[in-house]
Amino acid sequence: MWRLRRAAVACEVCQSLVKHSSGTKGSLPLQKLHLVSRSIYYSHHPILKLQRPHFRTSFQQFSSLTNLPLRKLKLSPIKYGYQPRRNFWPARLAARLLKLRYLILGSAVGGGYTAKKTFDQWKDMIPDLSDYKWIVPDIVWEIDEYIDLEKIRKALPDSEDLAKLAPDFDKIVESLSLLKDFFTTGSPGETAFRATDPGSESDKRYRKGLLGELILLQQQIQEHEEEARRAAGQYSTSHAQQKRKVSDKEKIDQLQEELLHTQLKYQRILERLEKENKELRKLVLQKDDKGIHHRKLKKSLIDMYSEVLDVLSDYDASYNTQDHLPRVVVVGDQSAGKTSVLEMIAQARIFPRGSGEMMTRSPVKVTLSEGPHHVALFKDSSREFDLTKEEDLAALRHEIELRMRKNVKEGCTVSPETISLNVKGPGLQRMVLVDLPGVINTVTSGMAPDTKEIIFSISKAYMQNPNAIILCIQDGSVDAERSIVTDLVSQMDPHGRRTIFVLTKVDLAEKNVASPSRIQQIIEGKLFPMKALGYFAVVTGKGNSSESIDAIRDYEEEFFQNSKLLKTSMLKAHQVTTRNLSLAVSDCFWKMVRESVEQQADSFKATRFNLETEWKNNYPRLRELDRNELFEKAKNEILDEVISLSQVTPKHWEEILQQSLWERVSTHVIENIYLPAAQTMNSGTFNTTVDIKLKQWTDKQLPNKAVEVAWETLQEEFSRFMTEPKGKEHDDIFDKLKEAVKEETIKRHKWNDFAEDSLRVIQHNALEDRSISDKQQWDAAIYFMEEALQARLKDTENAIENMVGPDWKKRWLYWKNRTQEQCVHNETKNELEKMLKCNEEHPAYLASDEITTVRKNLESRGVEVDPSLIKDTWHQVYRRHFLKTALNHCNLCRRGFYYYQRHFVDSELECNDVVLFWRIQRMLAITANTLRQQLTNTEVRRLEKNVKEVLEDFAEDSEKKVKLLTGKRVQLAEDLKKVREIQEKLDAFIEALHQEK
Repeated sequence: MWRLRRAAVACEVCQSLVKHSSGTKGSLPLQKLHLVSRSIYYSHHPILKLQRPHFRTSFQQFSSLTNLPLRKLKLSPIKYGYQPRRNFWPARLAARLLKLRYLILGSAVGGGYTAKKTFDQWKDMIPDLSDYKWIVPDIVWEIDEYIDLEKIRKALPDSEDLAKLAPDFDKIVESLSLLKDFFTTGSPGETAFRATDPGSESDKRYRKGLLGELILLQQQIQEHEEEARRAAGQYSTSHAQQKRKVSDKEKIDQLQEELLHTQLKYQRILERLEKENKELRKLVLQKDDKGIHHRKLKKSLIDMYSEVLDVLSDYDASYNTQDHLPRVVVVGDQSAGKTSVLEMIAQARIFPRGSGEMMTRSPVKVTLSEGPHHVALFKDSSREFDLTKEEDLAALRHEIELRMRKNVKEGCTVSPETISLNVKGPGLQRMVLVDLPGVINTVTSGMAPDTKEIIFSISKAYMQNPNAIILCIQDGSVDAERSIVTDLVSQMDPHGRRTIFVLTKVDLAEKNVASPSRIQQIIEGKLFPMKALGYFAVVTGKGNSSESIDAIRDYEEEFFQNSKLLKTSMLKAHQVTTRNLSLAVSDCFWKMVRESVEQQADSFKATRFNLETEWKNNYPRLRELDRNELFEKAKNEILDEVISLSQVTPKHWEEILQQSLWERVSTHVIENIYLPAAQTMNSGTFNTTVDIKLKQWTDKQLPNKAVEVAWETLQEEFSRFMTEPKGKEHDDIFDKLKEAVKEETIKRHKWNDFAEDSLRVIQHNALEDRSISDKQQWDAAIYFMEEALQARLKDTENAIENMVGPDWKKRWLYWKNRTQEQCVHNETKNELEKMLKCNEEHPAYLASDEITTVRKNLESRGVEVDPSLIKDTWHQVYRRHFLKTALNHCNLCRRGFYYYQRHFVDSELECNDVVLFWRIQRMLAITANTLRQQLTNTEVRRLEKNVKEVLEDFAEDSEKKVKLLTGKRVQLAEDLKKVREIQEKLDAFIEALHQEK
């Protein structure tokens, strides 16, 4: 009965598991059956021989999942015996692993909730700073304008998002229920059927099936572990977002602190600037004696445009770029009233005036702009002229006249160089006008012959600009047929698209012209072939140069109010007065500027690109240095070379000075001191003659010669440092500049006048000393004497050779012959040498009877000689004989120092000539030392000062720099600099122009 019950239970479990499987009909593989089913399968298999397992009396419910509810299975009767007992240690291992997974998932969910709760607590702990709002700067409360805090808050995850990141617990429960089905197979009593005999064959098969089931269980556990890892990763992502939210809050706090520190920093800077501004204003008020305050205002639009034109006026004319930007060109016949019209527009009498003579000798660019004070100033000067004061007006007119005369070169009457003037004042129309010299028909006396042609060329150069506005001034008081400028204007602008015609002196025209309709024809442009945009009639005064602008304006308005030209409608109201003229010209000027300035900016960009490409192709490894930068570089090199003079060693200075000084005075010493003294017969006379001649030489010539030698030595060293190449770094572009600086410095430098007096005393004391202290000095004096005498002997032999011609060896080897004169000199030399052999102590001069004897001897051999030729030949022959004798005497005096110490007592050897050369040698050494001290202590510094002065003068002379720094490289760098400057100013002007719109 008990066996049947157990078999029924096992069969029921097997049937339920088979129904729970894949649902396919037919038999299942063995490895896919439940453990209990496998045992039944084995028992029902027809081949297998079942053995009854040993009965185990003690059994219990063997399951580690006792805490889970067990499934209640319906038991059916079975026909087979009980099953052997199973071992459940793998189930216990799986239970432990699943419990670990619960811990991980629980901590993930709990950690997310805890992080959100901690963040809310921190948020509540932040104090309310509304009571301390006055401490925090205003910019902190406006931080939401710079940082979107709401956007940051929305980007952070909320509690619902965290819940989404948690694992799917339903899926986990479903997976666990599947595992529960594997291990929950019946009631506690049912486990008794699992007790089988361990030694049976079915138990072995049961263990093999159990091993396969454990492998499947391990795979399922690994899948659940991977699921747990993904859930943990989602939790860490959520946790990181929570941390990021906290870090953003910390960044906001840090930003608030930085803003506070920045505001405090700027507050301190502002206080310092206010203090400095107060001190500067105080200094300005103290210096402002004239009452003209130098105001630093923001640059206006017209000032920016004027600066562009100023740069263009200095640009290379070969590119024709200075003629492409608009400006108002004022042209007219001489004395037609151009300057007066310009003064009425500028509201000030700013130009020089004269009665009938030419006053405008060069173009004057006038930039008109509106300002609070009526002032004028030049481009290259900071002085402001108050145009409301007559003394300043007179000073301005005088300055303009001086600048014009300075621009005009010698032999010329007019100059193309432009004078730039800025005029500011209330009510002035913004524009740029250029006042040109008046066009003339005849060259008068006092003018250069080419004055007419130069004026025409200047006028055409300005008018041929396609964007220039031509303000044609015509004198209404003269016949229209006498006008020259109208033909010129019609040639430059035949369609009149940029010409404005102005008829001046209409008051005189109305009085003098018989038919008023003629004036109407002029105004309407019917009398001239030229066309214009507009026609205007103005009055520029009564012809009195002392009239003020206000008086002229009142007179002009009064005239046109009473004029028949307006009453009879010959002229319209907008065509009269300089006020309407200035408004019309200003409107036309700015219209032309807006239409053309961007196109000109584009052309400069293209020019800049071409120039930069040319530079990269020709000079890829050189910097783009313009003329001024090159001059500064050369200036530094020159100053470094001058400083290197002070680094020359004293030994080098003294050696050069001593050698140069001896070369300068050696001839005088040998010819005028030594040789005359050596002709005497005794030592006393020799010493006396030497002392007298040395004293005379020292008092008159020697100091001056020494200073000259020192100055020449300084020049040579300075030239050597300036001109010697510096290796690979040498730049030959500076050679002309260095040479010019050297020449100008040498021309300006003068040696100290007191140097000769101090040097004279030192040289005199040195020459008076005759005491040779040791044998070394004695030998040095002999060596010095031998060198001097050998050099003189060599020169004498060369002179004799040139006198008598080549000897027999040169005649045979080099095929040279003697001239007739050389043959006569040779015969005379041979005769004189015979005389010297007979008397080696012959005096230096020939007696008259000796000359006669020599001449007769030569005549007896058929040689006609002149007494003067005999004397000249004797001089060289005797000089050679004397020098050879002196050299032999030097060799004898090498052992004469002992006798010198005894003053040559009881000795036939006398070496006074050695003492003389020792005195000369010592004087040269002392002089060289003295000159070296003067050089290093005084003259080098004075030379450096002169070099700096020369460089400063050259820096201020633009023409000198252009002359000394030339070449393609310099010109290309200059063009690049100008084009870049023009482009930058044009870009700034265009930006300001757009802002004004």
